[in-house]
Amino acid sequence: MSAATPRLLITCGDPAGIGPEIAVIAWSDASLHASARLRLVANVELMQRVVAMLATTDSAGLGQGIARVEAVDPHDPRSSSPDTLLVVEAPLPCEPIPCGVASAAGGRFAAAAVLMASQLVRAGDADGIVTGPLNKAALAAAGYDVPGHTELLARDCGLADDAVSMMLWLPAGPGLQHSEGLGVVHVTLHAGLANALQDITQPRIVDAGRRLHAMLRRLLGREPRLAVAALNPHGGEGGLFGDEEQRVIAPAVAALAAEGIDVVGPLPADTLFAKAAAGSFDGIVAEYHDQGHIPIKLLGMHRAVNITLGLPIIRTSVAHGTAFDLVGTGLADAASMRSAIQAAMRLAATTPREEAAAAS
Repeated sequence: MSAATPRLLITCGDPAGIGPEIAVIAWSDASLHASARLRLVANVELMQRVVAMLATTDSAGLGQGIARVEAVDPHDPRSSSPDTLLVVEAPLPCEPIPCGVASAAGGRFAAAAVLMASQLVRAGDADGIVTGPLNKAALAAAGYDVPGHTELLARDCGLADDAVSMMLWLPAGPGLQHSEGLGVVHVTLHAGLANALQDITQPRIVDAGRRLHAMLRRLLGREPRLAVAALNPHGGEGGLFGDEEQRVIAPAVAALAAEGIDVVGPLPADTLFAKAAAGSFDGIVAEYHDQGHIPIKLLGMHRAVNITLGLPIIRTSVAHGTAFDLVGTGLADAASMRSAIQAAMRLAATTPREEAAAAS
């Protein structure tokens, strides 16, 4: 591997969910180690149990290539390989974690691992973080007053929640005809719908559009074509179903266009995603969580990637939850984890200068 090989830290999220399993299955993919130096921020004893469990439940054999689990120092320079799981021990409390259910212990484990990974990246000891799924109820039970990874990492980096945006990236593949991939950024983060509606403002839409534009330039290597979704049915029907399109969204689109961004909108959300899937747009600004999440997950849930925009570090993640009901069944799908690792590699190979400028 060259000196420019990305150094990526993987966290498994809540250890009571499928995060540890998909981390092990993805680790067994030799192609990932050919392009990155991987480390798992976790606990050796936990990962030994997961490797042993997959040896009996993983009928496809996807996670059975690991011969041993080894603790390593964060500064260990060696390359990674699919046969040895290299674990950077997180400062985790010694307490039992019930499997398949949300618990404060699981929330503490997930938070400790991701915060350690964040510290290592900011100290220059790694180039990015790839996170597994955590459980928001477990995080809250552990005493963390944040809805999820996005806000936890923003605050850890000294940023306000609204200084970052959540983007779902769907790489090219089934569901995307004539497309290099589709990115969807959300104006609001994890919030109840009534609260989210109050947070849809012209400045937030502009910020989200800027961040999406900068990120897609990095992923695609060219100027992206963006569209901004309407909030109300049929785009508001000229004000009959609400005036947010005219009063808030259209001025935000005009502001983005004035900056030289290729953007149109507001466009009715019920047809916008079909147009984007057919190749008309590279990115969409969605107004709230489910407006963007539902269509992306219908188009390709198991290969979608969550990317946090506006952070001073690279953070990608799976786009699904902890799936407590699948733990230990051998049915966990690691496709999204692989996609998240590949996306982090791609971002680590590009300069963040443009994104930082756009997010400022």
